[in-house]
Amino acid sequence: MNKVWLIIQREFLNRVQKKSFLITTILVPLIFPAIIGGLVFFMVKEAESAKPDVVEVLDETGRFQFEDTRRFTIVNVSGPIEVAKKAYQMTKHFGLLHIPATDINNPTGITFYSRESQSIEKISELKRTINDKVKDFKMEQYNVDKETLKSIRSTDVGIAEISLSDSGEEKSSNTGILYGTGMALGILIYMFVLIYGIQIMQGVIDEKTSKVVEVIVSSVKPFQLMLGKIVGIASVGLVQFLIWIILITTVTSSVLGYFGMKMPQQQAMEQVTKNMDEETAQDVMKQAPTTPQSPEFLNNLSQIPFVKVALIFLFYFLGGYLLYGALFAAVGSAVDSIQESQQFQFPITLPLLIGYMGLFMFVLRDPHGTVSFWLSIIPFTSPVAMVGRIAYEVPLWQLLLSMALLILGFILTTWIAGRIYRVGILMTGTKVNYKVLVKWFLQKN
Repeated sequence: MNKVWLIIQREFLNRVQKKSFLITTILVPLIFPAIIGGLVFFMVKEAESAKPDVVEVLDETGRFQFEDTRRFTIVNVSGPIEVAKKAYQMTKHFGLLHIPATDINNPTGITFYSRESQSIEKISELKRTINDKVKDFKMEQYNVDKETLKSIRSTDVGIAEISLSDSGEEKSSNTGILYGTGMALGILIYMFVLIYGIQIMQGVIDEKTSKVVEVIVSSVKPFQLMLGKIVGIASVGLVQFLIWIILITTVTSSVLGYFGMKMPQQQAMEQVTKNMDEETAQDVMKQAPTTPQSPEFLNNLSQIPFVKVALIFLFYFLGGYLLYGALFAAVGSAVDSIQESQQFQFPITLPLLIGYMGLFMFVLRDPHGTVSFWLSIIPFTSPVAMVGRIAYEVPLWQLLLSMALLILGFILTTWIAGRIYRVGILMTGTKVNYKVLVKWFLQKN
């Protein structure tokens, strides 16, 4: 055990003392706030300096009277559509909107012509404008005044979300917060397991090709070397991860606060509502999620057991890393270059990718569904799936079962990887395929 500890120290110190580690650890938390602040700044400036697009309107019904908005300047044209299209092509206008003679109650055939494909935001704005006009026509037809419609549309039914425990304890919750928490944790697990697993493989390949491993295995067993390398790199990843979380959170809040900026989603929401009439903007804001400054948001946020979530996240981070790290180490011991390892990387990362895709397709959509349950139980997918579910109050028996199976999975993969590692780490110049790996695994000491 003392030899394993020495290898762990070696792997940890060799990486932490490198300039690249220090630069990456410090720069990454600074780059993220800089990118966020820069994107928000330019988004606001672009929106403020943008000129309205000119839209030509050929209205054959004679009933649509569009007004200029902050985004569009309306120019009414007349004549046959073919003549209007030719005239439009002689201009630099944004587009040509053709409204044929149609039934106002069921308008069809409306076409927008432009020189190039336009953004969904601008096309949606045009659709919304036309829909509003059609609604006005229908209100006139049914003798419904705008004030009556406004009072109807302003009705907002709120649903308070309360989690009721078996003991009868009530606790408020917010599905938006739980969704965001699960998504963030799942993505982090996926990224770090993949990144540091590949680092293990690269480290093994480097030592194998440099012949350093031949000196090391003369004093320690190959399995001890593999285990020490995995745990050592895991320690580096954990330290770097904690530093990133602290710095990114602190620096991002400071940067946005210093420039008086709001979070990107709030900026985007404000820019969208500027282009709407007051009634529509109020409806959009009512449907928008609770803002991070609201008391309700803060109250729901405080209900999340962050200590429990952090500890569980740490367990699955280490468990998933150790499980996949052993497999990456086995691949690294079997090949002589990173190019040769590519044929073996996909089968290893495939279950991790399934867990990542399942996070969005099943876990976040239905955290207590059957597929979500199995994804969070199977060791190869549970690191990503279970952390995505954990904020949703997973039953204790499911959590314990998942943890136990992950530990067993790590032991199994380490045993399999160890049998391949003990042979492959000393083999050079051998053309490796799956048949060879099976042969090394079955080979007796």
